[in-house]
Amino acid sequence: MVSTVSLDAILHKHRIRPTIQALQEELVQWRRTLHQKPELAFNETITAEFITQQLTTWGIPHETGVAKTGIVAIIEGTTAGKVLAIRADMDALPIQEENEVDYRSQHDGIMHACGHDGHVAIALGTAKYLHEHRDSFQGTVKLIFQPAEESPGGAKPMIEAGVLKNPDVDAIIGLHIWNNLPLGTVGVRPGALMASAESFHIYIQGKGGHGALPHQTVDSIVVGSHIVTTLQTMVSRTVNPLDAAVVTVGEFKAGKAHNVIADYAELSGTVRYFNPELTAVMGDRLETIINGVCQSYGATYELDYVRLYPPTINDPEMAALVKSVAEETIETPLGVVPDCQTMGSEDMSFFLQEVPGCYFFLGSANPQRDLAYPHHHPLFNFDETVLGMGVEMFARCVEKFLAIA
Repeated sequence: MVSTVSLDAILHKHRIRPTIQALQEELVQWRRTLHQKPELAFNETITAEFITQQLTTWGIPHETGVAKTGIVAIIEGTTAGKVLAIRADMDALPIQEENEVDYRSQHDGIMHACGHDGHVAIALGTAKYLHEHRDSFQGTVKLIFQPAEESPGGAKPMIEAGVLKNPDVDAIIGLHIWNNLPLGTVGVRPGALMASAESFHIYIQGKGGHGALPHQTVDSIVVGSHIVTTLQTMVSRTVNPLDAAVVTVGEFKAGKAHNVIADYAELSGTVRYFNPELTAVMGDRLETIINGVCQSYGATYELDYVRLYPPTINDPEMAALVKSVAEETIETPLGVVPDCQTMGSEDMSFFLQEVPGCYFFLGSANPQRDLAYPHHHPLFNFDETVLGMGVEMFARCVEKFLAIA
């Protein structure tokens, strides 16, 4: 049972309309039901069935099986008009939950450790509210329940399946429950909000031998070490100092004995940046460095470089719309956090490449209730008060974008 007295007070303070306040208990129940049944990328069958059941109960037309497990629902306003899409991701992570709560994950080794269960609950609450208040907007709302955000990415397959067509989407919005911000804040900005995600794996082939006879070898560990060091110049000497970028080597595997020079080494890492112009630069520069170091030591290499997600870049007009809604809705000293950025990545970026839109963070951390662990942590959890706030934010965005003339 949700403590409605305290929640009502908090939600009223944040200008959450009574009809959405009344949804709070259901929002929490939906979120906790989904939290107990987390599913990995493109396997979100239980989640999809739950969403379908709710939409069917409310009489909301929808299509299932989009890009395997995705769902698209349509809600039409009073008259024809523009089309606004709302996107919610629904997959979980391969993490063993450590929270001692009665709604903890029932799927061993899988956990909603990033808040996607909350995203689905917010989108469902928004669907129910808008369906019951279709006279509050003109045009169409298209709700996109997307699989596989964590990896390998479900946005692109959904776009290829035509989710932005029939009817054609004019703009799109989405949110991420965000434990890096306190409850009662919204992080929104025009331009880059989140970074690209690119990965690399390097296989270095040297020549092994006795640790006491290095002159007979090509030491793959030495070669790899120089590559790691030289890669740090990619940001400091390739990227404009006014741009932000990160190159991280997260894995370095080589050698099996203390007195044997390893004949091969493997390195893996990630490249992150905000400026889309760097897309054509970073991978090429990384290979130039690897090739140069390997040639200088007489080693060879194989490079697998993968561009996963582009930067998440908000349209200025849509960001201004979301910011204005946040200023109307959120009542705290911090309120809107305009300079909120992260080197984390999101495949919402693919939607934003196709149509104007805005992705924003909805602060959800509450340290007083021990609800401030970071995303992807086995103790991740959030203050569920944020669910009603998310519905209010979406509803107001719809009403502003699809305003009745």
